[in-house]
Amino acid sequence: MNARAARTAAATGTSRLLTRPMLLLLVASVGGMGGFYLLLSVLPLYAATAGGGGVGAGLTTGAMMLATVLAEPAVPWFLARFGHRAVVGAGLLLLGLPSAVLSLWSSFPLTLGVCLARGVGLGIVVVAGTALAAELAPPGRRSENLGLYGVSLGVPSVLGLPAGVWLSDRLGFEPVFLLTAALTLLALPAVAGLPARRATRATRATQAERLSGDPDGRKGDPGGRNGELGGRKGTPGGPLGAAVNRSLVRPTLILGAATFASGVLVTFLPLALLGGPSHLAVVALLVQASVAPLARWGAGWWGDWHGSSSLLLPAVLAVALGTAGLVRLESPVMVIVSMVLFGAGFGAVQNVTLATMFERVPRSGFGRVSVVWNLAFDAGMGLGAVGFGLLIDRTGYPWGFAVTAVLLLAVLGPAWHDRRYVRAETA
Repeated sequence: MNARAARTAAATGTSRLLTRPMLLLLVASVGGMGGFYLLLSVLPLYAATAGGGGVGAGLTTGAMMLATVLAEPAVPWFLARFGHRAVVGAGLLLLGLPSAVLSLWSSFPLTLGVCLARGVGLGIVVVAGTALAAELAPPGRRSENLGLYGVSLGVPSVLGLPAGVWLSDRLGFEPVFLLTAALTLLALPAVAGLPARRATRATRATQAERLSGDPDGRKGDPGGRNGELGGRKGTPGGPLGAAVNRSLVRPTLILGAATFASGVLVTFLPLALLGGPSHLAVVALLVQASVAPLARWGAGWWGDWHGSSSLLLPAVLAVALGTAGLVRLESPVMVIVSMVLFGAGFGAVQNVTLATMFERVPRSGFGRVSVVWNLAFDAGMGLGAVGFGLLIDRTGYPWGFAVTAVLLLAVLGPAWHDRRYVRAETA
């Protein structure tokens, strides 16, 4: 659908975001990600007291992210084979139920096993949810729908991260483990209302033609602007078939750079602020976590009316400036302002890159795009934490943040070229 038709559909109210399947997807996503964030900071603390020490605390996060990255490429195949209900339901169970086992037995190897299971559940929920949010979007409002879905993933982080640490400190670990299991189980009934299976290609085309007269705005190009993923001659299929689509390379690179910086912040900002004003790190992370989902939703609304690509450069610049501001760690005001900038830019980058990637493939490629996007997100987070840890031993925190900001400025070039690419394609 072209921009004029998209604006007309949105303005006349002929399409709405909060359909019943979308509402149920949001409920399932909030339950799953709530269970994820509740234990994200708690499990490292628990592992350290269960015989793992400081190294064990780090291994809990490492094991979970490794399992997530390994699981994500297989999710589109599972969706095609078993459908959304079964796959998302399995993801919720893996995120929640294993944690209940820790309330009965305490051992470091068992803790690592629980982290591996939760990592697989996380990979399933984020990949399946992202692809389904794109498929459920009404004509002309896909970017906004993805922004709304992004908010549903952001709210649990704002509430779950501090709540898990606070509850474990006052009630102990076992109640938090049981609460996590209960939260994900409560989300399971919503899964029953999700589409059982993905629509066939013919059905999707018929529905799109009926709604807009042009399925996905690709008249005269059945394979999409860049060809159907895994469907063009010379283009490999499989879960990572999207990776060879050259039009997706720059958005993937930009997202990876932004999540690299995010991995640095969530891992090391509390350590960098030790000895400073009380609770400054908590407030700073809370501000960033609160601003990011709002910016992600706002970027989705803007993208449907004005085009997502117009936000790419300012979003990357905001992330870079927010990171650079942390050179002044001694100034609480500068730290908070930096977190506002970083959160706004990071939220916008997430939605802009995701919407742009979906725009460049047909609906049959949505699952594989979701895989590539989530892999870039998770890999960037992990590399940021590991790379910054190696860097600060030689530079210290202020110079380490400065180097990270310079790396982010380097992707302004790809962001500019990608913006020009979109203009050329839509001219």
